[in-house]
Amino acid sequence: MLVNLKTILAKAEKGKYAVPAFNVNNMEIVQSAIQAAVKLKSPVILQTSEGAIEYAGMQYLKALVYVASEENVPVVFHLDHGKNMKTIKMAVDNGYSSVMIDASLFPYGRNIQKTKQVVAWARSKKISVEAELGAIEGVEDLVSVTEKQVFFTNPNQAKDFVKRTGCDALAISIGTAHGAFKFKGKPRLDINRLKEIDKIVGVPLVLHGASEVPQQYIDLANKYGAKLKGAKGVSDAWLRSAIKGGIRKVNTDTDLRLAFTAAERKTLFNKKSSFDPRKLLGPARDEMQKICEHRIKVCGSAGKA
Repeated sequence: MLVNLKTILAKAEKGKYAVPAFNVNNMEIVQSAIQAAVKLKSPVILQTSEGAIEYAGMQYLKALVYVASEENVPVVFHLDHGKNMKTIKMAVDNGYSSVMIDASLFPYGRNIQKTKQVVAWARSKKISVEAELGAIEGVEDLVSVTEKQVFFTNPNQAKDFVKRTGCDALAISIGTAHGAFKFKGKPRLDINRLKEIDKIVGVPLVLHGASEVPQQYIDLANKYGAKLKGAKGVSDAWLRSAIKGGIRKVNTDTDLRLAFTAAERKTLFNKKSSFDPRKLLGPARDEMQKICEHRIKVCGSAGKA
C-alpha cells in the first residue's frame, strides 16, 4: 500500500525503530527491496535520486514502485536529494508520496526559503517533505560535497529550521558520508549531537550516507577485477546507536551497488557462455535482497508493517 513518509515515521518514532530507505534505479533493485519487506513484514521506503530519474525516467520508476506498492506492506515512493526545483515539482505532480528538498549547501535563509516553497507545493496533496540541514561529505549519484563544504548540524538552528519551514522530517549531519569511502580514519558518529537535536526539533530524523559497505562484497568484487581499496562504512553497532539516539529513516544505496557489482562480476566470470540477462541479473538481485533483509533487521522495522 502506498503511504506518505510522515505516516510511517510517526509509527517508527512511537516504536523507537527506523525504516530503511533503498535507492532504486531499475526493476531488480525494486524487486529485491519489496521482496525483503514482504518477507520480513516491514514498511519500506523506495526512493529515486535525480540520477536515477535521468537514467530510467520518472514514469518508468513510478510504474515499478506502484506495482511494488500493491503488496501488503506500507511503501513510500520518495524523491531522494531533490536539488532541482523543477524535478521536485514534477515529483509532487506525478505521484510521489514524499519528496526531499536538499538545499543544504545554500545559505541558511535560502535553504529555509526553498524548503518552504516545496512544503507549500506538497501540503495540498498530502505529500511529505524531508529537508536537510548540515552537509555530509562524499560523492554518490549526482550528490557531491567536498570536505571544505562539510558542516555538522547545529541543534538550535535545526529547531528553528523545522519551525520556520514546516518540514516533516529532517536529514542531519553527524559524521556520515556518501559513497563507499566514508571515513579516512576510524568511523565515528556524533551521537551526543544527535540526541540533542532529537530532543528539540519535534520531527523524525534521517541519516544519509548510512551504508555499511560490507567487507565480503568488497572482497568478492575485488576478487573478480574491481579496485575498491579503502572502502569503509557505518557499522551495525554505530547504526543501532544512531537509531537509539533518534534516527527514524536510514538511507541505503552504496551497499546495494556493491552487492550488485560483486554478484554480477562473479556471474560474468563463471558464466562466460551465458547471454541471458535473466541468468546474469538474477544472482545480483538475490544478493541485494540479502542486503535489504539485513538492513531491515538492523533498523528494527521487521514485523512493523
